[in-house]
Amino acid sequence: MTRSRLLDRFARNRAAFVGSALVLFLSLLALLGPLLVSHDPNISDFVAGRSPLGLPVGPSPAHLLGTDPLYRDTLSRLLYGARISLLVGVASTALATGIGSIVGITAGLAHQSRFAPVDALLMRIVDAILSFPYLLLIMALGTLLDRTDVASIVLILGFTGWLGTSRVVRAKTIQVRGLDFVTAARALGQHPLRVVARHVLPNIAGPIIVTASASVASMILAESVLSYLSVGVQPPTATWGRMLREGQTYFTADPRLVAIPGLAILIAVLAFNLLGEGLRDALDPQTR
Repeated sequence: MTRSRLLDRFARNRAAFVGSALVLFLSLLALLGPLLVSHDPNISDFVAGRSPLGLPVGPSPAHLLGTDPLYRDTLSRLLYGARISLLVGVASTALATGIGSIVGITAGLAHQSRFAPVDALLMRIVDAILSFPYLLLIMALGTLLDRTDVASIVLILGFTGWLGTSRVVRAKTIQVRGLDFVTAARALGQHPLRVVARHVLPNIAGPIIVTASASVASMILAESVLSYLSVGVQPPTATWGRMLREGQTYFTADPRLVAIPGLAILIAVLAFNLLGEGLRDALDPQTR
C-alpha cells in the first residue's frame, strides 16, 4: 500500500483524527505550557493561595485552577506533570519496544529451526514474568530503589513492559518468515541480519508501531499509579498521580483537586489509545 493511501485512510478515520489532535495538544502543553505560567510548581502561595479557613483556594485570577493542599498553583503543577507523564510514557515505550522487538524477532526466526530451543527458552521467560501481576511487579521494583527519579521509572517500566510486544513481534515474524521472498532470500545465502533488515522489519513495522502507540497509554497510566502509591517520582516533583494522592483527602470538600489530574490522565490515555486504533486500521491490509 502506498504512503498516500495510508495517509488517506488514516485521515478519514475519526478516532485517529481525534487521537492525533489530543496527542498534539498534550505535547504542546507539555513543551510550551510551563513557559506560559508565572508560578513555580513547588512554591506555596500563603497569601493568594490560602483561604481564610486555611483551605486551598479555588479558581481565581491569581490561580486559574486554584491551589493544591500545600497552596501551590494547580495549573503549574498540571503542566509540569504533563512533561513527566509524556516523557516517561514515550521513553519507557521506546525502551520496551526495542527490547520486545529484539526478543520477538529472535524467537520468531528460531521457531521450528535448529535454533528452536532459543525460541522455547525466550517464550518460557516471557511466560514466567507474565505470571506476576504487572502492577505488583513494578511496585516491588520501585520500592527496592532508595529514591526513584524519572530515569529509574523509565528503566523500571521499560524493562517490564516489553513482554506483550515480544509476543506480537514473534507471531508476525513467524508469519513473514514463511513468505516466498523471505525463503528465497535465505536460500540465496543472504546474511540473517540482512534478511531481517530488508525483508522482516519492513513487514512487521506496522504491528510494532501500533503496539507502541497503545503502550504509551499504558506507561502513562502505570507511572500515575506508581506516583499515587508514593513509589514513583519523588516529591516535590509534580506528577499527575501524586496530585491525585495529595488531593484525595480534600475530595469531599473540593473535588477539583482530584478531578483535574484525573481528567488529565483520562485524556492522555484516551488520546494514545485512539491514535493506536487509527494506526491499526490504516496499516492493517485486511481492514476495509
